[in-house]
Amino acid sequence: MLSYFYWDPSPEMFPWDLPFLGRPILWYGFLFALGFLLAYGVLLHLLKKETAHPRKVADTLTFYVVIAVVVGARLFDVVFYENWNEIARHPWAVFKVWEGGLASHGGVAGVLVGLAFFQWRHKFCSFLHLLDLLILPASLAAFFIRIGNFINQEILGKLTSVPWAVVFGHPSDRSFPAPRHPVQLYEAFFYLAVFISMALLRKRWKRWKEGRACGVFLLLIFGFRFFVEFFKEEQSAHLMGSDLTMGQWLTLPCIALGLVLFKAFAVKGK
Repeated sequence: MLSYFYWDPSPEMFPWDLPFLGRPILWYGFLFALGFLLAYGVLLHLLKKETAHPRKVADTLTFYVVIAVVVGARLFDVVFYENWNEIARHPWAVFKVWEGGLASHGGVAGVLVGLAFFQWRHKFCSFLHLLDLLILPASLAAFFIRIGNFINQEILGKLTSVPWAVVFGHPSDRSFPAPRHPVQLYEAFFYLAVFISMALLRKRWKRWKEGRACGVFLLLIFGFRFFVEFFKEEQSAHLMGSDLTMGQWLTLPCIALGLVLFKAFAVKGK
């Protein structure tokens, strides 16, 4: 008889609430913030070779990106994943981003809008160069966010009998605890591998035109995302029973963008 790993941590870091706020510190929120903090450190390091004022640029760019990511991710979750009847009954729930409900594809859309606005306002560099600068911070932040999803017992994998299956004690969808693919960890460690690989190969980007590194990044991340969705339970309230998940449908435009960037921006001088 197989013995699966049982996982049922508290979503709260400490057994007490924050003074004045009356709310606990959640692991998901902590890891989300930690991911962005470390991503900021990576961005600051990259900008030291780009400008005489790296901290000023990093602060401003991070402000645009964080706001754009949260807004975009929340809007996509509401539009593509949430039950609209429930939203109509509880409209204020749209603004409760601290309770989760952030769609990664919306985060990507938000980043594109935020970067375009930043480039328009500040003229720091080209839009394509901005995309290349953000692939390392983005992959590192994505790693921590997926670890937060794992602790939250959300974004569940399908039932399985593989030896490394995880039994979530209190799944977010309130389903019965059963062995599932730990898809959150599949994604998390793939994103970490992309971060390490792209960081080690960064010197080779100099032989590429601006935008191609981002094309490679998008193809890796969303190519894997399309694949791993086959091991996930459908999260959208609108596509139950569909051959492809909502995540896969939303992944297709990201893969297409990656192909365009990869093919259109070849090696310099060619």
